[in-house]
Amino acid sequence: MDLNFCSLSSGSSGNCYYLGNEFHGILIDAGIPGTSIRRFLEKMNIPMQTIRGILITHEHTDHIRGLELLTRRYTLPVFTTAKIRTSILQSKKLASSATIIPIQMKQKFCIAEFDIEAFPVCHDASETIGFHIRSGNKSITIATDMGHICENSAPYLKAANILVIESNYDEQMLINGPYPYFLKKRIHSDHGHLGNHQASAFLAENINNSLTHIFLAHLSKNNNTPQKALDTLYKALSDKGIVLNGQQQVSVLDRDMPGKMIKLSC
Repeated sequence: MDLNFCSLSSGSSGNCYYLGNEFHGILIDAGIPGTSIRRFLEKMNIPMQTIRGILITHEHTDHIRGLELLTRRYTLPVFTTAKIRTSILQSKKLASSATIIPIQMKQKFCIAEFDIEAFPVCHDASETIGFHIRSGNKSITIATDMGHICENSAPYLKAANILVIESNYDEQMLINGPYPYFLKKRIHSDHGHLGNHQASAFLAENINNSLTHIFLAHLSKNNNTPQKALDTLYKALSDKGIVLNGQQQVSVLDRDMPGKMIKLSC
């Protein structure tokens, strides 16, 4: 059975990822309009009826914008922690509060053929989580919106075959850019966002042969470019004397458009 992954959007204007097989799929975040999510999936010949649920990392708008339509029109269940659930219900009018199913941190649960575990990451929401998802003998970890990689999140990033990791800003672009000081301080803080230098240093320390796909995600429109994110990673690898062996694929996820569907045999 193949495990298929595709980013529909990855950036401060909206985040949504698809993971599925030939029978079922799930969404991780729904931060773009529900109509766009449906349209993108239809173009990839993925019927909405095959989507079994939505995993939500936190309540910021760029991660839940499409929830209202998806829960009302398709009655899709939403899975997140009780604290995030409360924040969503305070900020968003959903079809029914019962639509959101509370999950426990670091406790596995299943949706269709997917074994899922949520883990904490450091960000300035009520609570923010990443997801480690396993299907067959392959796993994917999605971790964005985190000011730094802590001891709680690091093991899940290291365990992935497919890693979606935030690489939000170039440090010099942020420092010299037009943002006000308070916003620069927030982004740069331990509960803000992960910079190119942080993501690259972590990858250079922990890259291994079982990690086959690295996706740099959630790039800032104003404080980063795909080339800067890639250049920072390749320099960090080079400084460690690491040469990619051809098994690892490295790419940057588009901020506004779906990427290519990645297929792995489980």
